[in-house]
This record gives sequence, C-alpha cells and structure tokens, in this order.
Amino acid sequence: MSSAQGLVRNQDRRRINGPEESFPPVFTEQPPQSPISRQGRTTSDVRPIFLQPGLISQANGSAYIETERTKIACSVYGPRQSKNTAYNEKGRLNVEVKFAPFSCERRKAPMRDAEDRSIAMAIQQALASSVQLELFPKSTIDIFLVIIEADGHEGCVASGSIAASAALADAGIDMFGLVISCSAAIIGLEIWIDPTQEESDSANGSLVLACMPALGSVTSVWQSGKLTPSQVIACIETCESRCTDIHSIVAQALRENTKGET
Repeated sequence: MSSAQGLVRNQDRRRINGPEESFPPVFTEQPPQSPISRQGRTTSDVRPIFLQPGLISQANGSAYIETERTKIACSVYGPRQSKNTAYNEKGRLNVEVKFAPFSCERRKAPMRDAEDRSIAMAIQQALASSVQLELFPKSTIDIFLVIIEADGHEGCVASGSIAASAALADAGIDMFGLVISCSAAIIGLEIWIDPTQEESDSANGSLVLACMPALGSVTSVWQSGKLTPSQVIACIETCESRCTDIHSIVAQALRENTKGET
C-alpha cells in the first residue's frame, strides 16, 4: 500500500478540516453613510399619528394606531383569574404579537418567529411598570397586538407600546400613567426621529424609548446597532421631548372616545 493511499484512509471524512494557517480578522472603521433624503418631514418630526380607542367591541379594551405605513390593532382582555398557577400577590401582564401574512414585503409565515417574540418582549417591558399589578393578585391581563402593516422594527415597538397603553386605559385598568414611546436612529452624524424601515437600514444604530411623560419617568430603553454614549443620551433627550407631544395626542383621543360613549 502506497503512502498516498494510507493518507486517504486516515483522513477524517466526517468534518471539514480547517486550514493549516490562520490569520486574525482585520476590522476597519466604516465611514459614515451619506444621509438619505426624507420626504414630507424633517429629521426631528414624527410620522402623523391616527389613534382610535375602543375599536374592538368584543374586547375589554382596544385601540387602533396608524402612523403612515405602520398599522397595528390592539385588544386587551382581563384581568381574569389565572388557572393552574401558583398564588402570586401581583398580577401578570401577558403580551402577544402577531404579524399579518401581508404585513411585510416578504410574506410572513402564520407561525410565530423570533421577531414576534422580540417585539412582544419589548412592549411588555415598556408597559410592566405602568400597570398597578399589585391590585390584581393571581390574575392575568392579556394584550394581543396584530401588526397589519409594518414599516420598521423600531416603529412597531413604539407604535405597539402606544396602542397597548391606550387599550389598557380604554379597558379601565388601573395605571400610574400612559406609556408613550418614540424611536430614533443615527444616520451619518444626525439624529432622525421615528425612522422608517429604509432609514433604519441606513442607520449606524437605533434606539426606542418608552416613558410616562405625566410622571417624568422612563420605563424602558431598547437599543441596537453602534451608538456612542453621547449619542445615546442625545437620542433619549430628543425622544423624551417628542413623547410629551405624543402624550397629548393619546390623551385627547381617549377623552374624545369617552365623550362618544356617554
């Protein structure tokens, strides 16, 4: 048997053998991307907001929000007693998010995926500290959001948090205050408020802030991408000022819905 045949027999065919030599990766600093143009609004403007509470009559509370190409319907059920669970002095807030199959450019599968769960977790974290869960021992409040049309991950989190908070208020759930959310992205060296999907794809990093403007408290901050500490602080301050403006819109929509019911 030749030496070549012996090498072939001794070769491990169950895995791909790595190269004999390896070199460390070289990371280069990416230059700032050229800003894309924004039509119809400046970099500090949010998209027009349409909010309609009490849209789903079968639910205890509901709300529909539309910000141009982002459309979300939210329904709230409960509080209702949790079955087959251990006693807990505080209630539980359950948030589920589902994309409509036609909500994105690429058709969504009917099964839940990682994107559904990440948005639901971000909305649950934004709302948890605003609801007086200690008043509902061994109870569950279910929040269901259906994303009819999506234009950016950050926009779905921000708009979904606003719709869920308005639906909780419509259901008469005891809350410390309305939760308002706003997103921002760093494109080039500028802060762009309420970015779309196209704008988020061109951004160095993005941030979603949720807060209760009536109390001046922040409930959650969700960040992705590459942002310096100074950029994070600047985005938070800019989003806080926009949340104050959005808060008046949500409060006005809730007052008008209450007047319509009476």
